[in-house]
Amino acid sequence: MTHSLDLRCGGRTVARYLQRPDLPARFSPRPYLHPVTTLGGTPVTEELPDDHPHHLGAGIAVPDVAGLNFWGGRTFVRGRGPTALDNHGEQRHDGFKLCDPDGFVEDLTWTSGGTEVLRERRTVAATALTAGAWALDVAFCLTNPGRRDLTIGSPATNGRPGAGYGGFFWRAPKEPAAPDVFTADAEGEDAVHGRTADWLALRGGGSSPDAGWTLVFAGATGATRADPWFVRTSDYPGVGSALAWDARLPLPAGGTVVRRVATVVADGRLDRAAAAALVRKALS
Repeated sequence: MTHSLDLRCGGRTVARYLQRPDLPARFSPRPYLHPVTTLGGTPVTEELPDDHPHHLGAGIAVPDVAGLNFWGGRTFVRGRGPTALDNHGEQRHDGFKLCDPDGFVEDLTWTSGGTEVLRERRTVAATALTAGAWALDVAFCLTNPGRRDLTIGSPATNGRPGAGYGGFFWRAPKEPAAPDVFTADAEGEDAVHGRTADWLALRGGGSSPDAGWTLVFAGATGATRADPWFVRTSDYPGVGSALAWDARLPLPAGGTVVRRVATVVADGRLDRAAAAALVRKALS
């Protein structure tokens, strides 16, 4: 049975968090946020899309933790390509340390075949910014509880260039036209994919400034800002902050990895100046 809770901001429900989704093993079951909406009610996440059924709204997903798949779908194997393997893990909701209408602190265990692989402390908060925008703040701390060192990888570290995804990931709705994507000094998928930037905006849903929606993703810590952005707009709309872009990320026994991403969720099609101003407000 699926268990969920609603996240509220300014008296409105702006997201639903599914902490115990009922999903098949091949989707690497995990908690996620969907639907996430603007204050005006426009949905800005998608779950189980036909093109990538294992894409689940907004959340944390990693395709390779010591060879185990916590992303879902096929695993990229060097020399073989995408391969269906029986290596899927699960993020298990253990409980909330804090649970308020506008956010929560959650403990999770990442398991595979009944074996504990990682422990996670996840913090999610919703904050009002303006009459037309709010911020979703997601922080996660992954701890290696075992006695052996682990590494986190990606299809890129396993031989697929440009596919360094894994970590915080947001699947946006697929629309007739691909969304715009831009940073403070670059524009377009080719120009921003695989590069670092203090913030990155995804904009869709219409041609006039008053229509549509804009998401502005920002690393809220130095380590997060050092991670390249994984960006897709032409094949499907998705943005992630990559933990292992071109090299495996070490996670020694007893060690931790901490990341934090703040996402501005706005009605309308923001320009660079408006996006930057809302990011500053979200991080202040």
